[in-house]
Amino acid sequence: MDVPSELIERMKSRDPGAFEEFFGQYGDRLLNFGLRMCGDREDAREVLQETLLKTFESIGTLKNPGAFAGWLYRIAHNACLMRRRRSKFLKEEVELDEALPDPKATAQPLPWNRLPDQAVLDAELRERLRQAILDLPDGYRSVLVLRDLEGLDTDSVASVLGLNKDVVKMRLHRAPGKVRNALEAYLRNRTTAA
Repeated sequence: MDVPSELIERMKSRDPGAFEEFFGQYGDRLLNFGLRMCGDREDAREVLQETLLKTFESIGTLKNPGAFAGWLYRIAHNACLMRRRRSKFLKEEVELDEALPDPKATAQPLPWNRLPDQAVLDAELRERLRQAILDLPDGYRSVLVLRDLEGLDTDSVASVLGLNKDVVKMRLHRAPGKVRNALEAYLRNRTTAA
């Protein structure tokens, strides 16, 4: 996430227009990060709100504008962890609309050269991949999402998570294997059930 230093300076000076501009440009990206980390749209919205509030409150403490992305992701990551911990203890009723997939997120036109059953299998595999990432332990999921989905480099991931670079590399090496194992198990179970 490359935020212009001019925008960061405007945010530091509490320019309301700067915060609106920041939200307009980067809000969706932070929401998607929260969704990938938490797996729940409502939790992701809460994480976005908490991240924006904390950013607004703490932007004055940021000494190096070049470190803004790592600083921001650290705030968002901590908000995700707190939200996930709270969610484990809260048992809320789920409305039917929330349990169904978001039509905007999954609606894709079917190519004419593919059979409908292949399209269904592709959608199933995407959902299983999403679930396999969510099922990773927090440390592995965080590293995988920040590096491979958010595009941060290894040094930035280490900084955001407060980890040694070698630990990040090890987790980056192991996390895809854990995801692959989960997908292989799903496919094995699917073929034996068929």
